[in-house]
Amino acid sequence: MIGKEGHRDRLRNKFLKSGLKGFNDYEIIELLLTLATPRRDCKEAAKDVLKKFKNLQGVFEASSFELKKIKGVGDKNVFGIKFIKAVSDKYLKEKALKKDIVSNPELFLNFLNSYIKDKKKELFICAFLNARNEVIAIETLFKGDTSKSAVYLSEIIRKIIQHSAINIVLAHNHPSGQNKPSDSDIKITRKIFFACKFLDVNVYDHIIISSSGHYSFAENNYINSFEKEFQILSDKV
Repeated sequence: MIGKEGHRDRLRNKFLKSGLKGFNDYEIIELLLTLATPRRDCKEAAKDVLKKFKNLQGVFEASSFELKKIKGVGDKNVFGIKFIKAVSDKYLKEKALKKDIVSNPELFLNFLNSYIKDKKKELFICAFLNARNEVIAIETLFKGDTSKSAVYLSEIIRKIIQHSAINIVLAHNHPSGQNKPSDSDIKITRKIFFACKFLDVNVYDHIIISSSGHYSFAENNYINSFEKEFQILSDKV
């Protein structure tokens, strides 16, 4: 017992001194498990969890049922894992609120990477901004299957009006791991961009999040291209 307590104390003191720097993933999982079962050795269970789910994000996104298949992981452990993940998501979301995510895109990216990067279903998210590009709200508008998400333009417009938004940033994940936009992604982004322009609302970006990284429509010149196309069409009217 003394050895176990000494090991845990060393991990806790290591974290308090330097944060997660130098931690192995299994040690992080071990500490998570010990929060719910402080008197039991959780090292082997932590290694088994990591072996099954590959990485920390895989652990956080695993279902309660799948987690409890691992020997040494019970209801209290699952609660601890799910609770900490939810708190992390809430913290990153609130950190982005009232901030200018156009000038500081990492705030929104941090939230997206935590919230949707390893989801098994596709989620479509919209950040609603005021005239100073400060985030008014971040909402998950649609959920799809593992390959596509149905995007309804009328719902996006309704939410823009509800939040009195002047600008928006779109985002969705690719559960497949591919971070390049599909033809459907490009078409729906163009459709949303044009509809918003008629409302005098700017679409600053559409970000795709995947396990292989993120893809920005703005950085890859799609938003500028849509803007030029809209201006040409407007001049003809």
